[in-house]
Amino acid sequence: MRFLLACLAACFAISMTPIRLVAAEREEGTSLPEGFVFLDVAAPTIEVDLRYFSNRNFVGSRVDGYEVDRCIVTQEAAEALGRVQSELSPLGLRLLVFDAYRPQRAVDHFVRWSRAPEDDSTKADYFPDFGRGELFDLGYIAAKSGHSRGSTVDLTLDAADGSGELDMGGPFDFFGERSGHDYRGATSQQRANRLLLRTLMEKHRFRAYSKEWWHYTLVDEPFPNTYFDFPIR
Repeated sequence: MRFLLACLAACFAISMTPIRLVAAEREEGTSLPEGFVFLDVAAPTIEVDLRYFSNRNFVGSRVDGYEVDRCIVTQEAAEALGRVQSELSPLGLRLLVFDAYRPQRAVDHFVRWSRAPEDDSTKADYFPDFGRGELFDLGYIAAKSGHSRGSTVDLTLDAADGSGELDMGGPFDFFGERSGHDYRGATSQQRANRLLLRTLMEKHRFRAYSKEWWHYTLVDEPFPNTYFDFPIR
């Protein structure tokens, strides 16, 4: 708990100084829609491990629409994430993003996967207590995802020295009780780590999702009613 208080105190002290963000310019040869940027251009000190580009996810394979391991977000979300990162850097921490903009075709892939025959390839690691079809009713997957609007991110805290992610009491994309913000089985350190992430994300205008400690949406997102489907390339 002393660690948490020290981190929070440092964060609020840092917030008193001006924050300079790297200009997010569009790269030559890219064709992102107006208002979208690559996060590695807008905030290059933030780490990215795009799980749906790999097979390390609940589907067990690369998801439709993920053609490169690069994170795309709206300009507004990138700027807000940059401000969060500016407060984490003096603490020896950095954001690690697992997912951000998600094409609608990827969401459609999840829907098809949910209707396929059950198997045990990913169940034990991601949804041991439920069937595939239940994940929609329980609110873990949706046929229309806020990620497709470009201002929702899945992320955690990572040590800047490369020693690894902070312990959040459960892995990314685990569909179950221990992923919720109110999970009472977490240790004091795990709760402190979650609280540090949530405090900074909410300070910079992101809204938490109660069932997933890693999931945040920009409050004033620029495309609240638009679901995009351009691929990540």
